Amino acid sequence: MNFERLEKNLTDNIYEAQLKLGYDKRPIRLNYTSSSIRNLLGEAVPDIDLPTVLDGFSQFAAPRFGTITYAPIKDGFCFIVPAEGTAYVHDNAPERSFIAELVALVRQHGIGIDDVLDLFRKYSDKVSTADMSSSGEFDLLVYFEDGSPDDYRYCFSIDDDFGCCHISYHRFIPEDYAELGF
Repeated sequence: MNFERLEKNLTDNIYEAQLKLGYDKRPIRLNYTSSSIRNLLGEAVPDIDLPTVLDGFSQFAAPRFGTITYAPIKDGFCFIVPAEGTAYVHDNAPERSFIAELVALVRQHGIGIDDVLDLFRKYSDKVSTADMSSSGEFDLLVYFEDGSPDDYRYCFSIDDDFGCCHISYHRFIPEDYAELGF
């Protein structure tokens, strides 16, 4: 079983949470749908076998993260990463300038979508966008066509209430985004 992509995604999510919330030397809980776990593993693992697979993942990641435990939730699992794992990400995650700049940018009020697109274009001239305002879920899809610096699909919502613009986003791996069916 290939666990590298699941570990990378877990690391990416912990790093993003630390950028948004700060690093506090505590455990973290992250929810994953069963479908997302299968997508990250690249294998069609039956639901009944997922706990065994997650035990294997915990053993694989233990030298870096400590013992990752998990609990079933509706449609998936909650991963509980111990403080040792969050410290590992804080101390060892490679620099990810793009996501750090994106988090800092969307924290600001009064920015526009052009500011966000300028940031994407700072990192690549191969940026794809799609107007998704008719989806009812978000306003704009943005991603790097060649997967560099990352291959996530960023779904931006633009709230322009009372003359003050605020932008938020969710990001998905390509397979999870495709499964959303927009």
